[in-house]
Amino acid sequence: MKPGQSLWTREELILAINLYCKLPFGKMHKSTPMVVEFAQLIGRTPSSVALKLGNLASFDPTLHARGIKGASNASRLDKEVWNEFYNRWDEALLQSEQLLANLTHTTVEKLNEVVLDDLPTAGLEKERVVKTRVNQSIFRKIVLATYNNRCCITGIQTPELLVASHIVPWSRDEHNRLNPTNGICLNSLHDKAFDCGLISVTPHEYRIILSPELKQKRSHNAFIEINFLAYENKEIHLPDKFIPSDEFLAYHKEHIFRG
Repeated sequence: MKPGQSLWTREELILAINLYCKLPFGKMHKSTPMVVEFAQLIGRTPSSVALKLGNLASFDPTLHARGIKGASNASRLDKEVWNEFYNRWDEALLQSEQLLANLTHTTVEKLNEVVLDDLPTAGLEKERVVKTRVNQSIFRKIVLATYNNRCCITGIQTPELLVASHIVPWSRDEHNRLNPTNGICLNSLHDKAFDCGLISVTPHEYRIILSPELKQKRSHNAFIEINFLAYENKEIHLPDKFIPSDEFLAYHKEHIFRG
């Protein structure tokens, strides 16, 4: 360790993983505004933060699958905290958001721009709605950043038209609601089609498949031809990190897709 440097604490590492999740892989360098801002927040240099993000990348299995190794000088604590995070996404992300809110003297709800004007009055129901909205906001930030704000089917890059789609639906797996490998970035139209099983993505190959129900509507229907049949069997645009899980895609194909 160089003179004047200090070891990263567990809390700082949790916050760094939070940042890692919210940044496109190609923007994890010292000049990125989010890196500079985070460095100022924890009293470290942007170079130090960028290096730590590289350390974290060395543990990311989705990067390993693409032959990217990340930095090679990660610490034992880096790996320990990463593993804790990676094996319990929902709890870990909420914990990291609370740490970030505390550090910035705000609330998790304000941090995620959650609308609180129309909440139920009952205590438990109100708490459930707030938690759901916070979770959805966190998941959206991570998935859109992972796909560099681009629909994985059409390439559309207008955030207002993009949706962070769950592969295994929110209601069917409470332990992977915030797992970024359980998400893909779609435009609103294809999100709806994916959600109701009219389209799916094959595991391993990541190719778009169409339901026979949808293909039956092709006759004299230019809309179906342009927006669905034109993409059949084409590969989706894969993200740089957090590649969609084959296990989750297989579940969608078997249990959601109208094959």
